[in-house]
Amino acid sequence: MRDLLGQMLELLPDRALALARIVDRTGAGPRETGAAMAVTAHGRVLGSLSGGCVESAVLTTAGQVLLDGHAHLERFAAADDLAVGLPCGGEIEVFVERLDHSDLPALRALDSALRAHHPVAYATTLESTPDRKLLRPGDCRPWRGLDRDAAALLDAGHSGLIGAQECTPAQADRPRTFVQVFRSPARMILAGANDYTRAVTVAAANLGYHVTVVDARETFTTPARFPVADEVVVDWPHRYLDSEHTAGRIDDRTVVCVLTHDPKFDVPLLVSALRLTAVGFLGALGSRRAHADRTRRLREAGLTDREIARIRSPLGLDLAAHTPEETAISILAQVLADRANASARPLSTLSGPIHPR
Repeated sequence: MRDLLGQMLELLPDRALALARIVDRTGAGPRETGAAMAVTAHGRVLGSLSGGCVESAVLTTAGQVLLDGHAHLERFAAADDLAVGLPCGGEIEVFVERLDHSDLPALRALDSALRAHHPVAYATTLESTPDRKLLRPGDCRPWRGLDRDAAALLDAGHSGLIGAQECTPAQADRPRTFVQVFRSPARMILAGANDYTRAVTVAAANLGYHVTVVDARETFTTPARFPVADEVVVDWPHRYLDSEHTAGRIDDRTVVCVLTHDPKFDVPLLVSALRLTAVGFLGALGSRRAHADRTRRLREAGLTDREIARIRSPLGLDLAAHTPEETAISILAQVLADRANASARPLSTLSGPIHPR
């Protein structure tokens, strides 16, 4: 949608448009969630949703949406001889809605935010008559019971669906909604090239994190060992973190996890990370004995007990985890709870709504 916004703003003062966006995707697909195509009443097409395999069907739907004004949601699965579909074997959901001059203020505000490189999200309810909202970080105004979920996606930096899967009358205040986020994903920097790092990489990628694996040992630190990671860097972890901070690529959403079990790697990294107030979460894996030894070394490096207390160590929640995959769940659960300032207690022991508003 970002690529089409300028053209849409030029056309909307004089004519309505049908905007089609991929709001959900399963498996392989030609384009990512949020990819958009706009259609005018005269059949002019801007952008694309695929390599041409579903556009013809969407064009027909767009014409109807422009005619009657009612938005429409379509699902396209794997192609067969009888139906339009995706030859790559995946599935996508496409939401087609009508936009006109009344939508210009919100779209102009979105355009201004993008030009200023400010994080912003554009939320659209997947209803016949959509409700739309522009969200910015720190916006706490209630909106149909969806504001907290939308804010969580904006904070994480990735688009997604929120709200009720099936909008019954009892769930009408939380309709299924697509939140398109215009922000770089939150970063997770994992120090240490080992099996635990590989498992955390997979789990973190599924949550939308941009994952970097960094280790100075070239033999172990290869893209082949960490195929899901966005970046695999051969460098001393503390030196890499310092360079990323200098480049302005560390912010208060950045998660740093030390998984090395080696003082010559983890102590310098922890010292560097504790001196960067921008780091959002700092954790170190290891036993209580390793934590005590690490704490002693950090004190010798000149850090105070208050600074050391910022480290989540031993890292992870008490899930009796043993395998790397179990440990990854333990770690990511703690990261999520910390990010939302949640208790991490069993829901059965709590009262009140599961999703506080």
